[in-house]
Amino acid sequence: MTAEDLAILARQLEAHPAIAEKATIEAAYAPASQVSQNIQLGDDCAAIPDSNGEHLLFAAEGMLPSFVAEDPWFAGYCAVMVNLSDIAAMGGTPIAITDVLWTPDSAASSEIWDGLQAASRAYNVPVVGGHTTYTGKPETGTHLAAAVLGRAGSQLLTSFHAQPGDHLVMAIDMKASFRKNKPFWNASTDATPEHLQTTLALPRKIAELGISQACKDISNGGIVGTLAMLAHCSNVGATLDLDAIPTPASTPLLKWLSAFPSYGYLFAAKEKDIPNLQQVFRANKINTSSIGRFTDAKQLTLQSGSSREVLKFSNVT
Repeated sequence: MTAEDLAILARQLEAHPAIAEKATIEAAYAPASQVSQNIQLGDDCAAIPDSNGEHLLFAAEGMLPSFVAEDPWFAGYCAVMVNLSDIAAMGGTPIAITDVLWTPDSAASSEIWDGLQAASRAYNVPVVGGHTTYTGKPETGTHLAAAVLGRAGSQLLTSFHAQPGDHLVMAIDMKASFRKNKPFWNASTDATPEHLQTTLALPRKIAELGISQACKDISNGGIVGTLAMLAHCSNVGATLDLDAIPTPASTPLLKWLSAFPSYGYLFAAKEKDIPNLQQVFRANKINTSSIGRFTDAKQLTLQSGSSREVLKFSNVT
């Protein structure tokens, strides 16, 4: 990639709505800081210590109404899938899901429920309740959210423990395809339940082995948006080596860097721990690559060959 191409890509990433939203996301959760008591904000889940030195995990996700309207089955599926990924990213195991669903009537919710049930069965995590409202008013649209409860041991993976000098390691399931040409890299709906359940448990194994202390699941906003959140929470910067990132054939780099994979995680790892971390994932057919380093310069830098370009996001500069 030429220096000019890298500069163009940097400006495109800065202007990408999903990436910009993730890079400045602390503004969204700042009001909760006044009432969060001793729970740190900015992680994939709230990690609540229990009396046994372990942790209860709690998180929630809302689906964009436009997404629910356009692809209701997959929206229902994702309401489960993305919540479970948040639990896994903390080194946890999911226990149960609850949903919140507002639709004009029961018929309008049927495809959503089909998706919720499909994901519940595939990952073997029950949907145990929630809140359902039939408004009787089609003009109000359909609204979907879900919350997840999980448990982790004494060793957590968090967003707060990446350190300068750590390697940035990405684990991602490359055996997938984009759904309906959208920025959703779908490695879930066609996978076997055994594969989904086994790979969901791998971050917990990483935590228990102590070969990483920091992790975030790659969410909406993709690799770059997720890295911006992780760097901000850990009060560090990062250099992202674009030449080291495995990319699907015929996929523009901008699309890949901003894509939401159904199975993808960013880890901070010491150099000595990378072989063991890679072995855990590669033994389960998950691509694992070192794609950069964390730095003490509080900025995100794209690198390709000898060229570098700084991304100008307010929460990491």
